[in-house]
Amino acid sequence: MRRKIPPTQALICFESAARHESFTKAAEELALTQSAVCRQIANLEEFLDVQLFRRTRRGVKLTETGQTYSRRIANGLDAVERDTLSVMGNQGTATLELALVPTFGTQWLLPRLNSFLVQHPHVTVNLTNRTRPFLFADTEFDAAIYFGDGDWSGTEAHFLMHESPVPVCSPALIAPASELTPEQIAQLPLLQQTTRPYAWRQWFASLGMRVEHDLNGTRLELFSMLGQAAMHGMGIALIPPFLIREELASGKLINPCTHSFESNNAYYLAIPERKAESATLQGFRDWLLAEASTYRDALSAAR
Repeated sequence: MRRKIPPTQALICFESAARHESFTKAAEELALTQSAVCRQIANLEEFLDVQLFRRTRRGVKLTETGQTYSRRIANGLDAVERDTLSVMGNQGTATLELALVPTFGTQWLLPRLNSFLVQHPHVTVNLTNRTRPFLFADTEFDAAIYFGDGDWSGTEAHFLMHESPVPVCSPALIAPASELTPEQIAQLPLLQQTTRPYAWRQWFASLGMRVEHDLNGTRLELFSMLGQAAMHGMGIALIPPFLIREELASGKLINPCTHSFESNNAYYLAIPERKAESATLQGFRDWLLAEASTYRDALSAAR
C-alpha cells in the first residue's frame, strides 16, 4: 500500500518556515523564491487538510497543530539526514552499533578498542549508553554489553567477567584513619548504585553481618557518579577497582577495607540470535572474549 507521505520538498520548506516563522527567511535558507515556499506550504496544507500557519499583517505564525507537526517533522528530517550521512560515510565499511553500560565502556572497553579497529580497519564501532536490557527488535543495536545474570531472551550471552566491588571513600571522610572495620563502615553514609540495589546487603552478608539500614542512602545511576559522590565526601561506595584506577592511584579515593565479594551477576556480551551469523559480530565477539580472558588471567595472577 502506498504510504501517506507528503512530498519531501514540501516538508523541507515547512520545517524551515516553521523554525524561522518566516516564509522569506525559509526562502533565503533554501535558495528558493518566497512564492515557491508559499506554494509548497499551501500544497502541504491542502494535502493534510489542516491549517499550519496563521497569516497576519506582520507575517505568519504557527497554529497549535503546526507547532506539533513541525517538531515531529524536524525530528524525522534529522533522523533521515543522520542515516543518509551514515550511509555516505560508511561506503565499503561495516558498522557495529553497540549498546553498553557507560562506566564499563569508558574505563575498560575504550582503552582496548583501538586494537580491534586496527585489526579490522573496515569496521566502524558506534557506542551508545544503555544501563538496562531492552528489546533489540525496537532498536538499531547489533549487540550489547550489560551487567546481569546472562538471561536475555532472544540473545546469545557470552560471559566476560565478574565484578568484585570494594568499599571506597574520600580520605577526608575518615581522616586521620586510613583503614576501617566492616562495623565502622556500617556507621558511615552508604552510597547506593541504582542498578545494584542490594550490593551493600550482599557485601555485609558475605561477612556474616546484618545491617538494618544497608538499603538506605543516596542512590546514583552510574558508577562514575558514585565515584564522584564518594570523592566529595558524601559517603562510602562499593565500586569495582578496575572502574576507578586513576582515582585510587591519585589518592582521591581510598580503599579502607579490602574485603570484596563476587556477585551472581556479571558482564556479558549479548548478541541477538537473528544476527549471530554476522561475520562482523563474530569478529568482534572473538576479539572481546579474548580480551576479557586475558584480563581475567592477569587479575588472577595479581591476587
